[in-house]
Amino acid sequence: MRSTLRTRRASLHRRTTARIAAAVVAGALALTVTACGSDDKDGDGGKDGGNDTGTALKLPKLDGENVSVAAVWGGTERKVFLKVLDEFEKRTGAKVSFVPAQDPIISFLESKVAGGQPPDVAMLPQVGAIEQAVANKWAEPVGAEAQKQLEENYAKGWQDLGSVDGKQYGVYFKAANKSLVWYNTKVFENAGVSVPKTWDDFTKTAQMIYDSGVPPVSVAGADAWTLTDWFENIYLSQAGPEKYDRLAKHEIKWTDPSVKEALTTLAEIFGEKGFVAGGASRALQTEFPASVKQTFKGGDQPAAGMVFEGDMVSLAISETKAKVGTDAKVFPFPAVGDKSPAVVGGDAAVALKDSKGAQALLTFLASPDSARIWAEAGGFISPNKSLDLSAYPNDVQRNIAKNLIAAGDDIRFDMSDQAPQAFGGTPGKGEWKALQDFLKNPKDVAGTQKVLETAAAKAYKD
Repeated sequence: MRSTLRTRRASLHRRTTARIAAAVVAGALALTVTACGSDDKDGDGGKDGGNDTGTALKLPKLDGENVSVAAVWGGTERKVFLKVLDEFEKRTGAKVSFVPAQDPIISFLESKVAGGQPPDVAMLPQVGAIEQAVANKWAEPVGAEAQKQLEENYAKGWQDLGSVDGKQYGVYFKAANKSLVWYNTKVFENAGVSVPKTWDDFTKTAQMIYDSGVPPVSVAGADAWTLTDWFENIYLSQAGPEKYDRLAKHEIKWTDPSVKEALTTLAEIFGEKGFVAGGASRALQTEFPASVKQTFKGGDQPAAGMVFEGDMVSLAISETKAKVGTDAKVFPFPAVGDKSPAVVGGDAAVALKDSKGAQALLTFLASPDSARIWAEAGGFISPNKSLDLSAYPNDVQRNIAKNLIAAGDDIRFDMSDQAPQAFGGTPGKGEWKALQDFLKNPKDVAGTQKVLETAAAKAYKD
């Protein structure tokens, strides 16, 4: 029997994709045009944003208080988040320590709680993780000041994603549009191809890029969450929103013909010889940042012509010589069915201690003041509607953010992030492991379905 938590979550996520597509996808379609625009942060693109409160946010004095924050972010993401925490220190006098966490973060937190040393705040990347933290009685509800910031700065849909049984626990600080494909403009130019709009066009484009001497697609198989995103975008566009919702709740089985169709479609890329940079074995050793960088390094002969993932790709691009808007551009994930898909994800701050420092940090993270710091650095999209769009460093990210905000309450969250973490968010297990094995052997569609269904039935406790 399904839990009340999943029933509540199911109700929350039953949205109409038509309105999502009208906002997020329509904006994404414009990216290939606006990507060539000025990178001036004071350009016209910033005038459509909200009213940034600047330093008007009032935070308590926390001199001498220690605040710890756990997150799985590494590399450049961690460096930029530390800048956010530095600003919090300056404003409050608190000393903030970053606690590096491992996936799955719930298992990491379980060990910390058992040892009597939970962090004050944890950044949780999954809806299911918030609910599990609440069910385990680890999480503390947000305080009055943080709630005030949420009500001022967030659409109700984003507030609801951080609530459990009507009580607010999570503050969504970082969002992601996970329906984008980034491409090396020089590779497209040399291959004589244009931006594809449909899946058929996408596979034809991939073939032409391959024929030009460059592997068409870079895949981060070592980070299996990217593989779930490949599947989800195909499934949402091909099977439609109703089946997407039902599969997310495990109301239909992974042995369903719609899953077979989506995996068969995905195999048209994963299973075509030479389409995946380095082949499956190399891809399974490639982590997400490397998958991006190898697409935009190497001059006229990079390791790949395209890389699929969300808006966070631009942060990894910034570590190469490529420039977003000229060397690197983006297009919406191609339409497999009638419409291009629109999948979003996000990271929420949750207090694990009922302390003044933890609540002050949630308040800060719910404000446009904190969001501006990471937005200016790039590779970040905020669901905070009060953040002025001028904070984003280029028109590409500005338009992604603008259309995410325009979607309002109509957001469709990453399917694997809605699942129990044992199925949708654990390295070496469940969906992550099944899709890594599928990358190795894309011909075994039926076998992959059986493995997925067995793992899902166990995790959902059907």
